[in-house]
Amino acid sequence: MFSDNKKYTCAVVPCGSYAEADAALTRALAAIHGLDFVAPGMRIVIKANLVAAMSPDSCATTHPALVTALVKKLTALGAKVTVGDSPGGLFTAAALSHNYRVTGMEEARAAGAELNLNVDSHTVPIDGLKMRRLTYTDYLDDCDAIIDFAKLKSHGMVGMSAAVKNMYGVIPGLLKPQTHYLYPDVNDFADMLVDINEHFKPRLTLIDAVDCMEGNGPTAGTPRHVGALIAALTPYEADAAAAALIGIDPDGVPTLSAAKRRGLCDNDLSSIALYGDPHALAVPDFKKVPRKSITFLKGSKFSFLSGPLERILEQRPAVRRAECVGCGKCEKLCPASAIAMEKRGGASVPRIDRSRCIRCFCCQEFCPRGAMKVHRSAIVRLLQK
Repeated sequence: MFSDNKKYTCAVVPCGSYAEADAALTRALAAIHGLDFVAPGMRIVIKANLVAAMSPDSCATTHPALVTALVKKLTALGAKVTVGDSPGGLFTAAALSHNYRVTGMEEARAAGAELNLNVDSHTVPIDGLKMRRLTYTDYLDDCDAIIDFAKLKSHGMVGMSAAVKNMYGVIPGLLKPQTHYLYPDVNDFADMLVDINEHFKPRLTLIDAVDCMEGNGPTAGTPRHVGALIAALTPYEADAAAAALIGIDPDGVPTLSAAKRRGLCDNDLSSIALYGDPHALAVPDFKKVPRKSITFLKGSKFSFLSGPLERILEQRPAVRRAECVGCGKCEKLCPASAIAMEKRGGASVPRIDRSRCIRCFCCQEFCPRGAMKVHRSAIVRLLQK
């Protein structure tokens, strides 16, 4: 299959459906020698994206067929495998068990993996650019290696949720909104995500890009078939390939820009030892969350306009009242306490205090009905035509 003997560090292979999961995974891993590090008795955590208790058909979580195929390969090599994540909301054994059941991860258990139910966490100092102390889930300390198995989705705050963003799931559920509050600026938040990735340094990165989520992601968007699987030795190369699949300039992805500033990636696919062609599998009309920049004003005589224009152009969360059921989850999760439920016309609806909103999109990400949307101003919509 690889007669050129080239050493690849990233692979993008076709995967037309989850019925092809094992074949696609075999091909991608063979290209980058992705499992060469595995030794008998090694304890490996598969850090899947299990953001919420949503069925595989919702395309919000890593598909169980791919996770199960990986578990079988790892156990065949003699490894002891644990599958886990810290979904949004309560981080309890009961909540985790429910999440595993709904997301289909019981298939991975049947294949020989343990599903993590350890809900303890602790805080350690880290040598991050932005983050100096990290609170994370204890089960990650009981392994010899982490495999980052992400899901490709659009994302309200950072534009694209894939490998780098997936490692945010090491932070216990209810602490995530608080962490958002500590890093309200999107570039600081991106640097913090890179800090987490550099602390844990996953040994292997995989991205489920078979059936993805576009539009109002990462939990309330629309499923979109892309038909690819990505494997890489670093989360940054994996995300650069993922960006190409959905037509995003990698320099426009805050996490990749942050990694590039540190010399961790180049973002230019031509500089990556890449097996496969993501452009051949690309979906150019993938519905993305737009990110507009006015950096061209900075340093010019019109720099005084940059602040007001940023406020005009930036996307923000907004509720679609016809879809809101008044459950109040957004009010409870908002790290900035910018949302209050109030009565309007006999119904309870969220009101967002724009002066306090930090645009972390926690409300949009975890709205159980998808009623909270990424709102774009009329000017942005006009610029995109």
